[in-house]
Amino acid sequence: MKQYALIGKNLDHSFSAKYFNAKFEKEGIIDCQFDLVELDDINQIKDWVKNNPELKGFSVTIPYKESIIPYLDEMNVVVEDIGACNCVKVENGKLIGYNTDIDGFMSSFLAIMEMHHDSSIVLGNGGASKAVVHSLEQWSLDPLVVARNPKNENELAWNDLTKEMISQHKIIINTTPLGMFPNEDKCPDIPYDGINRFHLVYDLIYNPEKTLFLKKAENQDATIKNGMEMLEQQAETAWIIWNS
Repeated sequence: MKQYALIGKNLDHSFSAKYFNAKFEKEGIIDCQFDLVELDDINQIKDWVKNNPELKGFSVTIPYKESIIPYLDEMNVVVEDIGACNCVKVENGKLIGYNTDIDGFMSSFLAIMEMHHDSSIVLGNGGASKAVVHSLEQWSLDPLVVARNPKNENELAWNDLTKEMISQHKIIINTTPLGMFPNEDKCPDIPYDGINRFHLVYDLIYNPEKTLFLKKAENQDATIKNGMEMLEQQAETAWIIWNS
């Protein structure tokens, strides 16, 4: 039985296993299984891989998209450039890192982007944020990154984000876990009154389907979208990588 998995922490929110197991059933794939694997520490990764010889590949989620990199034997150029990995192929005992978040995000995002969506704010500076920022930069939508703990002089702290900044940037993307199940009463602390009908507001979270962040943006007449399509797109890209 070929094994695939998602590794991370607090995976009760994840639809990945449900998605892949439905895929296996729909496509008549009977020799594969997909599991959710919670690791207390990323340094357990090598032992886990060694103890699962049928493992062909796995996805990586919070909080390991960045910390897994030192454990990779190889990585593609995108992972090297952005410093985040969410997809690992296991080949002859080697861990080969990729980033499928970029493909998943862009295909989902471009489907609803319009001409007036010409400047962006990215909330959060973790592993998912790096993929989103990289994607936006490819389309000359150089984002303003806002985070609880800014990592450099180019990032803003939450308290520095003003209503005027929100108004000027017509794309707002949440890459933080704020509002994810089961903490559905949480949301990024931003000036929502700066959002209007010209905004595109995107949340990488897909559980719940409509986060408090998206509800607040919708109340301001913004176009909104969650991360479900992104999950599906990046999962299909991962499947191709694992089986190429």
